[in-house]
Amino acid sequence: MRKATAVLGSTLFLVLAAGCAAVLVPWWLTGGWRTGHWWPPLRLLGLLPLAAGAAVILQAYARFALEGLGTPAPVAPPERLVVSGPYRYVRNPIYLAVVAVLAGQGLLLARPVLFAYAAGAWAVSLAFVRGYEEPRLVCRFGSEYERYRRAVPAWWPRHTPWRDA
Repeated sequence: MRKATAVLGSTLFLVLAAGCAAVLVPWWLTGGWRTGHWWPPLRLLGLLPLAAGAAVILQAYARFALEGLGTPAPVAPPERLVVSGPYRYVRNPIYLAVVAVLAGQGLLLARPVLFAYAAGAWAVSLAFVRGYEEPRLVCRFGSEYERYRRAVPAWWPRHTPWRDA
């Protein structure tokens, strides 16, 4: 896939997938971003995971396009295994970042329903990764992915970045 096509595809998937999961569904669940009444400093803490998660999502999508020459979408996977940036710390940064965004929204809007949604999103992500993504990555990238998989945790980030030998 050409770089321009990968960037366009990743951008489209970002808007459709992450946009629906992290914007449209929370908007619907909260009745149009209606907020609850929690202690304001607690609510403001929600900006931290929300901003950090958004930054990781954008960086990871860019890496899929620019380094992997593909997209995070299963229909247009990357040609190269992406193991840089946030992927040096954890194998599934996009899923974790979406959960962080949802939890941040839960705090910011003081809406417990978003914590339940975040937990459900994580459970669905876990099932998808184990049942579909990892077997596909083994088939597609073989020993390169297996080496990466042994060195980098799936869900709990490493303290230090992984450097492939």
